Amino acid sequence: MNMIQPLLQVRDLRVDVAGRTVLESVSMQVRPGTVSVLMGANGSGKSTLGLALAGHPRYRVTGGSAQLGGADLLAMDVEARARAGLFLSFQAPPDIPGVKNNLFVRTAVNAVRESRGDTPLDAFDFLVEARGAARQLGLADAMLNRPVNEGFSGGERKRNELLQLALLKPRLAILDEIDSGMDVDGVRATLDLVARLREQGTAFVVVSHYLHLIEALAPDAVLRLENGRIAETGGLALAQAIAQTGYARSPDAVEA
Repeated sequence: MNMIQPLLQVRDLRVDVAGRTVLESVSMQVRPGTVSVLMGANGSGKSTLGLALAGHPRYRVTGGSAQLGGADLLAMDVEARARAGLFLSFQAPPDIPGVKNNLFVRTAVNAVRESRGDTPLDAFDFLVEARGAARQLGLADAMLNRPVNEGFSGGERKRNELLQLALLKPRLAILDEIDSGMDVDGVRATLDLVARLREQGTAFVVVSHYLHLIEALAPDAVLRLENGRIAETGGLALAQAIAQTGYARSPDAVEA
């Protein structure tokens, strides 16, 4: 019996977007150092769950609860959630014109370090660490001096998200289709980073449709989202069954 307490505990979460209920009642728990894969048809609410937990103002929580490390996540503002160790990668990372990548990431890293009681990194120490992480992810050093994501390809944007993940070392990382637009080397770098952080205790919720990535992640749990609820929970076999039969699962398939 697993006695490790959940890091993330979500109960009966209900979320409205633009006056429409997208998540009816979502309950799930994620323990430290584990990987949970969230699957579901387009529009089922996978991105909504991540954005609501991160505190995006357009995603209004109208019921239920969410705790991170025993603290009330929903009572925190966006910045406090990040400082508490929540990281969200965007499905489509935006540009931030005029803001240098290295300054943006160092500011975020030092804010998190300060909340943990650690000494902030000066510019030199940060660049040493950032360049090392960038090399591991196949991201050119020159990208650190450019405005955030400005002129980046899709794969470079995703690698830049991974760079932030590598340097922030969050307690919980929600990765929304992080492999989208990635080449083979990018996917390999993603898997290596997840494995390293997982060993250090980071928990992951990974949104993905692709069985190859899911199998390589070796998830502890696979959850299928449908009609605003977790319709099925299982292991890798569930992801394999979905890949074979699709998301329109019959009652017989669910029972099996």
